[in-house]
Amino acid sequence: MFWLVIILLVFTFQAATILLLEFRNPAKAVAWLFILFCVPLIGFVVYYFVAQDYSKRKKVRKGGSRIFREIRETIWEQAHIVEHADQMSGGRYNHQHRLFNLLTHLSESPITGCNRSQVLTNGEETFGAMLRAMEQAEHHLHVEFYIFRDDVISTKFQDVMIRKAKEGVKVRLICDGLGSHKMSWSFIRKFQDAGVEFHYFLPPLIATIDRRVNYRNHRKIVVVDGRIGFVGGINIGDDYLGQYPEVGFWRDTHVQIEGDAVYFLQSTFLNDWKLASGEQITEPQLTELFPPHICSGEERIQILSSGPDQDWDAIQEMCFGAISVACERIYITTPYFIPDPALYEAIKTAAVSGVDVKIIIPYQSDSRLVHLASMSYVEELLRAGVKFYQYRKGFVHAKVLIVDDLLATVGTANMDMRSFFCNFELTAVLFETSSMDRLTEDFERDLNECSQIDVKVFQQRSRWEKGAEMLSRMLSPLL
Repeated sequence: MFWLVIILLVFTFQAATILLLEFRNPAKAVAWLFILFCVPLIGFVVYYFVAQDYSKRKKVRKGGSRIFREIRETIWEQAHIVEHADQMSGGRYNHQHRLFNLLTHLSESPITGCNRSQVLTNGEETFGAMLRAMEQAEHHLHVEFYIFRDDVISTKFQDVMIRKAKEGVKVRLICDGLGSHKMSWSFIRKFQDAGVEFHYFLPPLIATIDRRVNYRNHRKIVVVDGRIGFVGGINIGDDYLGQYPEVGFWRDTHVQIEGDAVYFLQSTFLNDWKLASGEQITEPQLTELFPPHICSGEERIQILSSGPDQDWDAIQEMCFGAISVACERIYITTPYFIPDPALYEAIKTAAVSGVDVKIIIPYQSDSRLVHLASMSYVEELLRAGVKFYQYRKGFVHAKVLIVDDLLATVGTANMDMRSFFCNFELTAVLFETSSMDRLTEDFERDLNECSQIDVKVFQQRSRWEKGAEMLSRMLSPLL
């Protein structure tokens, strides 16, 4: 009896601790309590190492440092900042002041008005554009990826970066410690021996010891001389060229940007570089890292970053704000669909209100558990009028959102809670009609490679499958 009381007290203490620390996120608290119930002591140990609030760590609060205040001042002086709704092209925001005000107050990255962009579809087109731009580097080359493999296409990138480093170009490379853990040390040494500065962002061992293993740098950034930038869903690996038979064709989307928005890609990279390397960027470097440029386009573009080191969940709030004001269409392409309660209700409400909501998700996922969690959200949304399509040509990995003719987004964030609240992510918000039209054309072309989910057929799935989906959904805040 005595030991039973002790065990009950220990369990109660563990449960109370989780509730106290996670009271702001009930869904996450329920998921951890379920794990604790299944494996009482082990569940709490896992929680201790992977679930602590990274945002409370002052050492990653870099925005207040002197150098980053100077970076902000430099950017604000040189960039063409869009400050009023009537400055948006086409007058589309003249009656959307609420959304415009949300976008301009989300983060320290405003809407800029002097840009040119090119939407890139799939790995072959994206890798070609990246390599061509990297060959032009004269001063610096900044590269950051969640996954950087040790294979054929990765070697091509390595060759260009090594050659540029030997030419005297400052080459910096960041890879996520978990995403790129398969990169061999011999591959890394080739970078280092040639003068490429390489750092892991949260190496696996350090992340585990420091209780940050749950937070991943999911960003994909290339910046060439502070003038050309790339962001999107594509990492560096042969699988993104469809070279992995078990995956097949890889459907993805990236975007190349020239203009003021590149300043904010650069600022995000330097933020991550400081955390990964500890190197402090000095004031004399700012002129070369943020060079003045001639305005080559008039596109409005905003770069939104989010992560556990920031006060706002900027990408989630942008998605929620845009979906909430939609009147005609909401098109979403995402490999993982695990929306938080707010986005779930916003999407459902839009569909019930008559908005054309279409969502493309994979038919075959690279994660069975995530796939089951995604499918658990489908049935009720189908009944609300949302149309779901499963991509069958291969694996769809693009992260695209199109809302009316107001905005479209291309970035690194999936439509899931991990991307919105745990990962370091980056998204380009595009406001130009030509960019939205191109993304819409790609979306409609992808629909031809999809099968639509029929609600009546979907309701007939087995009890086992429904039970697996329910269990996966309960754990979905942690996936």
